[in-house]
Amino acid sequence: MPQLQRDARREFEEAHVPGAVFFDIDEIADRTTALPHMLPTPAEFSRHMSALGLSNNDFIVVYDTRGVVSAARVWWTFRAFGHDRVAVL
Repeated sequence: MPQLQRDARREFEEAHVPGAVFFDIDEIADRTTALPHMLPTPAEFSRHMSALGLSNNDFIVVYDTRGVVSAARVWWTFRAFGHDRVAVL
């Protein structure tokens, strides 16, 4: 969440589930608005997923280290773009 002023990438680098990839909820968003975590365009989402090595064939498991709000948002983002094979840990 933006108001927490966390460095999520640093936290991920310090400890994460083996095989996990970092989903930057701030970067993978509509960056043309001041509102946080708005959906990117389908083309932007697809570009980011390709860069992460993820495809519609993958079963995605999302998790967060502080509560479940960010994980739920990422789950919803995948679902909004038609990716049904996604779960929250």
